[in-house]
Amino acid sequence: MIIIMEHGATTSQIANVSARVEQMGCQVHLSEGQERTIIGVIGNGRPIDREQIERMSGVERTVPVLRPFKLASREFHPQDTVFPINGVSIGGNQVIVMAGPCTVEGAAQLMETAQAVKAAGAHALRGGAYKPRTSPYSFQGMGEQGLRLLAEAREATGLPIVTEVMSPEQVPLVSTYADILQVGARSMQNYALLHAVGEAQRPVLLKRGMMSTIEELLMSAEYILSHGNSRVILCERGIRTFETYTRNTLDISAVPLLKQLSHLPVLVDPSHGTGHWELVGAASRAAVAAGADGLIIEVHPRPEEAWSDGAQSLKPARFAELMESLRSIASAVGRTL
Repeated sequence: MIIIMEHGATTSQIANVSARVEQMGCQVHLSEGQERTIIGVIGNGRPIDREQIERMSGVERTVPVLRPFKLASREFHPQDTVFPINGVSIGGNQVIVMAGPCTVEGAAQLMETAQAVKAAGAHALRGGAYKPRTSPYSFQGMGEQGLRLLAEAREATGLPIVTEVMSPEQVPLVSTYADILQVGARSMQNYALLHAVGEAQRPVLLKRGMMSTIEELLMSAEYILSHGNSRVILCERGIRTFETYTRNTLDISAVPLLKQLSHLPVLVDPSHGTGHWELVGAASRAAVAAGADGLIIEVHPRPEEAWSDGAQSLKPARFAELMESLRSIASAVGRTL
C-alpha cells in the first residue's frame, strides 16, 4: 500500500510513520513530491492495520496498491521520474536519442561513429563491449578493451555511454566505465543480474524481453527499484510474433501503456524493433509521436562491413536526416529534441 501524508507534514511526522511501518516488518520507500510525501510500503506477506496507520499524526490516508509492481507503479509515484546523466535529463520534456554501433569493433570505427552522432545531435553514445549472440561462434565483443574505447570516445565527445552488462560478475567492471548499464532483452529475467545492477546504484536501461509481457517488464524493473535504485529506464525493443518480414514486432502501444502504468522513463529501440534500416525512420517518428521519452538507434559508418546488425544500422548521413525530422515530430507533440 501507499501512505499519503498531509500537505505540510513535518520531517518528524514522516520519520515516525516510516519507523512504525518498519516495526511491522515492512520496507519503506519515500517519494517526495512538490506538495506532499508518499510513503510506499512493501509488505512481508502479513496484513497491515491501515486504520492504525491512518490515526498517526500527519497521515492523510492510505491507499492499497493492487498491482504486483509497487515501486514502478504510478500509484506510488504519480509524477514522472526525471533524472540527469552527465548533464542530460532523462524522462523530462526533451526527447533523448542514444546512438552508436551495435558492437565496438575498434578505435577508428567507434570514434568516427561517436563524432558523427554527436554532430547530428545525439545525447548519448551506445555501443556493445559484451555481446550476447545466438551462435557461440559469432563475435562476442571486445570486452574490457571495448569498454576502454567507449570511455575514450566519451572523453573526446562528452557523450555519456550506455553499454550492456550480461552477468552479475561483470557489473563492477562495467560500472567503472559506463554511465548507463544496459540489461538486454535476453537478460530481462536474469534476476541475479537485476539484483546486481540495482545494488550498483547506477542508471539502468532495461530492455523488454522478446517474449515478455508489459507486466513482466515492470516486475523486472521492480527488482532494481527494490534496492533503492530509482534511475531505471524502460525500453520497448520489439517482441517475437508470427511475422517474418521484420526482425521483431515493434509494440508502439507499449509506450502510452507504460506511461500510464508507470512513472519510469520509456525509450524505444527501432533498430531491433524492425531489423531493417529502411524502417527505422518511420518507427522512430511513430515512437516519439506516441510519447516515448527517447530512442536508442544503431549507427555505423559502413553497415555493410559491420560485425553485427549491419542490416538495421543507419549510416551517419541518414541518422542526421532522421534527427532533423524527429525535431519536427517532437515539436508537434509539445516536446524538444
